Amino acid sequence: MILTGGKIFTADPARPYVQALAVRGERIVAVGSTADIAKLAGPRTRRIDLRGRTVVPGINDAHTHLPPGHPLGLFFDFPKAEMIAGPSPAQLLDTLAALARRLPAGTWLEGEVGLAVLQSPLVRRAQLDRVAPNHPVLLRTPWGHGSVVNSAALRKLRIADGDPDPLGGSFERQPGSRQLTGFLSEYGDWGPRRDFNNLVPDATWVQQLQQYGAESVRFGITSVQDMASDLPPAQTLRVVRAARLPIRLRVIPFPMTTARGINHREWRGVEKNPAPLARVDGLKYILDATPLEGGALMRRAYPGRPGWYGHLNFSVDTVRQMLRDALTSPQQLMLHISGDSTASLVLHLMHELADDATWRRKRVRFEHGDGVAADLQPRAKALGVVIVQNPSHFINAAVDKQHGAPAGLHGCFRSLLESGVPFALGSDGPSNPYLNILFATTLADPKEALTREQAVRAYTAGAAYAEFQEQHKGTLAPGKLADLAVLSQDIFTVPLPALPATVSELTMVGGRVVYEAQPTGKPHEGF
Repeated sequence: MILTGGKIFTADPARPYVQALAVRGERIVAVGSTADIAKLAGPRTRRIDLRGRTVVPGINDAHTHLPPGHPLGLFFDFPKAEMIAGPSPAQLLDTLAALARRLPAGTWLEGEVGLAVLQSPLVRRAQLDRVAPNHPVLLRTPWGHGSVVNSAALRKLRIADGDPDPLGGSFERQPGSRQLTGFLSEYGDWGPRRDFNNLVPDATWVQQLQQYGAESVRFGITSVQDMASDLPPAQTLRVVRAARLPIRLRVIPFPMTTARGINHREWRGVEKNPAPLARVDGLKYILDATPLEGGALMRRAYPGRPGWYGHLNFSVDTVRQMLRDALTSPQQLMLHISGDSTASLVLHLMHELADDATWRRKRVRFEHGDGVAADLQPRAKALGVVIVQNPSHFINAAVDKQHGAPAGLHGCFRSLLESGVPFALGSDGPSNPYLNILFATTLADPKEALTREQAVRAYTAGAAYAEFQEQHKGTLAPGKLADLAVLSQDIFTVPLPALPATVSELTMVGGRVVYEAQPTGKPHEGF
């Protein structure tokens, strides 16, 4: 196959743009001018005239959570413009009462709420029991930190008042007693939520995952790196095996915890390649929460909360042991780190435990890494830390000034690149990569905004480096996998507000066309 007559962004700084490329089997064999590549065509070559279209390496979403969807019971939410504050306690309780009156007893009521409910003592187990005594209720935040449930849900999730808190999380209790309030935090939230998802049949999750795969190829996404938190390991692999996604999937184990410690056994011995394009490797822990609910551990106190700096989910000794284990493990370590104090602590512990060269070979990842500020960047570079940022996170402060990030936690993008810290982009939110590129190029702090080329490199070459795959993908160069997308518009020149409307007109994974838009009959459209 040859693609000629286009604007091909290779993401290779040595040769960022070419007109054409040639593919044999699953790999690229040549890039260059249209004239040079056309000479390589034989009688069985498929020739694609790009007609000036823009081509990019396949997008590699370096941080996402699969499978998506809310397929159990009734799911409800509120306007996204109000995502952070969310509904008021009165709105939420009125909604639940109305739903409980019209839905059969036992139906799960699952909804998204914001800080107004999460931080209110007026929406806890007792109040939920009053408005929906016969329906299990699960209220969660869109950003994944904190849930509130009622008594029926606690029974379904097999959580009793006398149960101890799991390591790294908590079950909130009434003052002076063991009675649970229904507020579940961090690892005390994710384990039960995974049990909730496990109630859904595999077939439903397979359908959700296949829909995600179909959407991905229409965006030109060819690789995703999944922080596998939403389903138990065995169910995760069954669903992945059955879905047979058309894109490359990296399943990253995320072990849950109990009161006795981290449950490493649950991921041991699992099949490493459950599907042709899927592999299981890596290891993820969440060290702190986010600045939205005040859980990111900061070096400065939160505005309006004197003396409150956030908190670590684990003790310093436990974090030290995670890092010590990483030195002898073949698995890449990924750490959710939001706060600058958390980032500073981990960098200090890494420096204490091994020399820089040893750590550079490990490529420890800071997922989010929002707090890796200018004074921490030289040490992060020396240790070879890879930062995986999520552009949509930095829209929050613009949406809701009241709950914006503390000073010093507003996104380091360009400064990380310029300091030499390996840098990648992942969604951890809306999956549309061109929406996220828009966010990355229009940060509130213009000094940190990326150029469009920098954003695409972070979404392709940077994301490949972040998973030890830079020898195989991430750039369009001879010998690399032919993972690419032919886009509907030139994302490097269209007006910024037009970026989110971009789609792929042809998506290729390993030299195989996995998506091709149907011709519309308009001039210069279709292939």
